[in-house]
Amino acid sequence: MPTFRLPTSGGIKLNPRPMHDLILDAKGIHAWYGSSHILHGIDLQIARGETLGLLGRNGMGKSTLIRSLLGHVSQRDGHVILFGQDVSRSRPHEIARRGVAYVPEGRGVFPNLSVRENLVMASRPVQASTKGWALERVLATFPRLAERINHLGSQLSGGEQQMLSIGRALMTQPDLMILDEATEGLAPLIVAEIWKVINTIREDGIATLIVDRDYRKVLAQSDRAVVLQKGQVVLSGKASSLGESPELAAYLGL
Repeated sequence: MPTFRLPTSGGIKLNPRPMHDLILDAKGIHAWYGSSHILHGIDLQIARGETLGLLGRNGMGKSTLIRSLLGHVSQRDGHVILFGQDVSRSRPHEIARRGVAYVPEGRGVFPNLSVRENLVMASRPVQASTKGWALERVLATFPRLAERINHLGSQLSGGEQQMLSIGRALMTQPDLMILDEATEGLAPLIVAEIWKVINTIREDGIATLIVDRDYRKVLAQSDRAVVLQKGQVVLSGKASSLGESPELAAYLGL
């Protein structure tokens, strides 16, 4: 059984990794919405090619943590090192340009643009040394999008919009992919399809941060996982071991 450390005033520190291996190294992350103190000194690391699961009940700070790391929360404190560069005060578009793709809760599809336009608007060329995600590969992965290539974003179903959001993120050729509730509210067949794509992303060696209510699927697809409660990390460890922890059920309200 793994050893899980309880939170301190500075939060839990995950197992240290060599600095050259880290894509993301965040320390002492605090965040506020107005007078509400949401995050309390969180440390978070993601290594190159690693998949990290972020778990916790609703309202525990998962989305706020993601948005703080990406510069969307204005009232934040702490240090965020991304690809060796300090982005603690960077704006969201500056962080995105460094190779971070974000699939937000709510999808964020442009309703007045076609499927093709949504996909290519932020695309980057595929590097010759990598397999990459060109338009052809995205459409082969999501045949529904190929069938609706000229449809507007507003004409797509919820599941198709989620596929479009994931495909658009992949076409930026990211080194780090962040998925916030990518399967929420979708039909089971669509959910299964999206989890297959997440597995492909992992096999491609793209570092990934996953938030999803299906904790079993998250743990199955992750190398490590952390659990938040009231804006602090309360459990962390290898995903395979964390699933066996008796504390997990209590923190997730199972």
